[in-house]
Amino acid sequence: MVLLAAREWGWIANLPKFKMLEEPKRRERWLTADEKYRLFKELPEHLIPIAAFALATGLRKANVAGLQWSQVDIPRRTAWIHVDQAKSSRAIGVPLNDEAMSVILSQRGKHKTNVFTYKGNPIKNPAGTAWKKALKRARIANFRFHDCRHTWATNHVIQGTPTRPLQELGGWSSEKMVQRYAHLNTEHLRQYAGNSSQFDTNLTPAQIQ
Repeated sequence: MVLLAAREWGWIANLPKFKMLEEPKRRERWLTADEKYRLFKELPEHLIPIAAFALATGLRKANVAGLQWSQVDIPRRTAWIHVDQAKSSRAIGVPLNDEAMSVILSQRGKHKTNVFTYKGNPIKNPAGTAWKKALKRARIANFRFHDCRHTWATNHVIQGTPTRPLQELGGWSSEKMVQRYAHLNTEHLRQYAGNSSQFDTNLTPAQIQ
């Protein structure tokens, strides 16, 4: 609109200068195997299951903390997030792997309605003071509870989970959100990696140039 006012309509004599804002840098942070070991060693007992479940399922903090037994089907090894609980406003089916099932089974009998509790009460904020102190003791910097989700997605991509299934597993509304992890999987490029060496290795640097 400003360009039209200046160039076409003549309303503005001099086109003002615009300062382009820098595009926000994409944050990439996930838990390494060593960091996970250190963190779990420092976490209080009631936070270990909830952190393990988040890393095993990729569910968001609120969905993990608020998980109820009515959302879990143990025989079918499945949990689900209702439409009104999902950020994408779509119900999410969550297949539970062995680690997630182990966590679920360990919580049975502790509370009638909620899966994760502390002293008989639902855990409202697993990323509170106890979480932060554990991170500090474990010497883990720049790691948020939401990064458990990034860790889960990163591990999936590195292990070769295709984009579409990962999108459904993570409950993302668009494939664009999953593409942020795509560069972490290089297996589909491995067959081409050797092409750079298919020249005469006896050539001098000057000849190559």
